[in-house]
Amino acid sequence: MRNAVSPFNVHQVFLNFRGEELRYNFVSHLTDAFERQGIKFFIDKNEQRGEDLKHIFVRIKESRIALAIFSPSYAESKWCMDELVMMNNLADHGKLRVIPIFYKVDADDVRKPTLDSEFGRNFQKLAEDFSKHQVKKWKKALKRICDKMGLPLEEKSSESDFVDEIVKGVKKLEDAIGLEEEEKPFSREKIKRKARNLNKRLRRYI
Repeated sequence: MRNAVSPFNVHQVFLNFRGEELRYNFVSHLTDAFERQGIKFFIDKNEQRGEDLKHIFVRIKESRIALAIFSPSYAESKWCMDELVMMNNLADHGKLRVIPIFYKVDADDVRKPTLDSEFGRNFQKLAEDFSKHQVKKWKKALKRICDKMGLPLEEKSSESDFVDEIVKGVKKLEDAIGLEEEEKPFSREKIKRKARNLNKRLRRYI
């Protein structure tokens, strides 16, 4: 079943983006490709109308990978910016891997939004309605996420090839996360062995 929602369902990839045009074109093609590859994902259309952002935060925490899909209209949305802050916080604590996707925007214009770009102008307009503290958190999240290895789509690039590139990147990241999780039990056992050996050595001097 397409994008089934369940409180017990862990969504592998969270998609953070702005705009109906993007949703029904590029993002639709991307999620179709995810389905063909068996990649679990979550987009906010799955939520019931009227749910607040806290419910979306739960979905982000359930995810292991997030795609921040920056487009010219992305910064029009407080919702997107607040999601990005949450994603950045989780990434800082090693609980989420975030891949920035630059859809017809320059990474530098997103990293440091100014009036010289459409993205920057939209950000400045949004910022006018909120506190300096809130805007500072948004700017920090933009910079930190943009500093990660990302994938850019230029104006004349093939979206089909770009979708394939994103899918490959997500699958590689899934594989890396899977290997890390397989190694964790061995790492814990190694720590336990070291502790036991240390206790044995200490007993000799007691």
